[in-house]
This record gives sequence, structure tokens and C-alpha cells, in this order.
Amino acid sequence: MGGMFSRDLALYGPEAKIPKPLRPRQSRRYCRRLAGRHYENFTVVSWLLPWQLRQHFYNVYAYCRWADDLADEPGDPQRSLLLLDWWEKELRDCYAGRTRHPVFVALADTIRHFSIPIDPFIDLLVAFRQDQRVRRYDDLGHLTQYCRYSANPVGRLILYLGKCHTPERAQLADSVCTGLQLANFWQDVARDWDMGRVYLPAADCTRFGYDDAMFARREVNDAFRRLMASEVDLAEGHLRRGLPLVRWMPPELQLDVALFIHGGLAILHAIRQQNYDVWTSRPAISKKTKLWLLWKCWWELKRGRVPEDIS
Repeated sequence: MGGMFSRDLALYGPEAKIPKPLRPRQSRRYCRRLAGRHYENFTVVSWLLPWQLRQHFYNVYAYCRWADDLADEPGDPQRSLLLLDWWEKELRDCYAGRTRHPVFVALADTIRHFSIPIDPFIDLLVAFRQDQRVRRYDDLGHLTQYCRYSANPVGRLILYLGKCHTPERAQLADSVCTGLQLANFWQDVARDWDMGRVYLPAADCTRFGYDDAMFARREVNDAFRRLMASEVDLAEGHLRRGLPLVRWMPPELQLDVALFIHGGLAILHAIRQQNYDVWTSRPAISKKTKLWLLWKCWWELKRGRVPEDIS
């Protein structure tokens, strides 16, 4: 396991001796540090948020970060499942008014303030458990069902933090989050293969003629390019169908949501730019492109328009 996570698990995990929970102020500081050290893009997004929301985003992120690490870091599926069971128990205790772990000491205030139900937090754990049992996906329906648990709850949590959760917004947020998850999968085909995971649906691989021997050789051929082109188009469709969510968000969150969507579209554009060869190098967005997206999204919103085609 990674050094930082091993240390935190020893301090706050199920076998740790926590004589007295951290105070709320200390717990909030812990969540801020956790977000800052693990996810560089999160700090970029967070300073665009109104100050009164930032800590709550840190608290939610810390919950997701711990769950992700409990699933991935142990390197033993059975150990991960036991740790995820413990994490769910801590979550349910938090909703019952009992908090020990610093993440839940901080998160309890967020849950109360925004009246967040337990469901999206539980749904994320469904996905992390599935990661321990499922390494390949039969078809697109199987994969999108996974996204329903791995990605869509995050969008719904953001709606609760914006105090704007409605069925219509939730549907749009689901489309955005599924699109972002798929874009990440197509960006990380090589890394996931090295970890023993394949998110490209088996039925699509068969349809385009890309077999396991080609996977093993990390082969970039016409079949792979046609397969990837189809999957990239699919992810783009999800993201573009979710674009109307931007105008339906509170003004203080519109820029963040627009950036999430256009960041996903930029990843897909980068995949196309390298002719779908995600085996040789991982598609990435340059700092220059990120700054351009930030400026363009801000300018379009300032003019009262939803950013759509940015190039």
C-alpha cells in the first residue's frame, strides 16, 4: 500500500486505537489536506467555488478518496471487501449520530447542512465492491450500470451541495458523470489493462474484431481504432446531452460544471488527436488547454450563454 494511505489506515482504520475523535476543526483540516495531496485538479476547481462551499466539497471528496483507497490500495480483494464493509459501518454510524473517524466528524456537518440522504454514499461503495469481483464487462449495458454506481452518485452529491437536487437535474448530472467516467476509461485503457481490468465492453470488442491476443500485444490496428472511435463518440454523446445542466445550476456552480464537461470533451479530443492510440501514450490535457477552457467557459457564461463548442 502507498505510504500515506498506510499511515492514515494505521491511525484511523478499523484496527486503530482512537482514544478520542478529532475535534471538528481538526477533522476539517484533515479533509483539506487529503484533497490537496491527492488530486491536483481538485484544488483548481475548489478555488472557483464560493468559500462557504469549499470545505463541504473537501469533506465529500475525503469520503470518496478513502473509499477509493480502501478498494485499490490493499492489493487483496478480500481485504478490500472487509475494509469497505468497515467504511460502510462508519457511514451508517455517522447517520446515526456516532462519529469517530475524522472524515465522518467533518462530513456529519455537511450531511446535516445540506440534508444529504445516505443513498449516493452507499451507491459509491457498491461500485468499489464490484471492482473487487468484476474485471471485464460483457456489454455496454453492463458497463453503464457500473457507471450508475461509480460515477453518477458524485454528480448527485454536487446537486445536494448546490441545494438544487431535482429529478430533472439528476438525470442531466447522470449523463455528465457517465460521460466523464467513460472518457476516463478510454483515456486509461493501457493503465487499466496493466491492472487486470478491461472496461471496453466484450461485445463491442467482438463486433469490431479486437480479440484478447491483440490486447495482450497492446496492438493498435484498424479494429482497435474503429472500436475506440465508437466508444469515444458514445462518451461525447453523454457529455453533450448533459450540457443543459450548466444553465440549471446555481450561478456560483455553473463555471465548475461547465469545466467538468469541457474537460471530459477535451480528453476525448486528445484521444482523437493521437488517432486513438491510447496504448503508446496516455492522452492528456495541457496546462495551456486547461487555461483556455477556463477562460472560454467563463467568457461564454458572462455573456449569458452555455459553453457548447470550444476549440
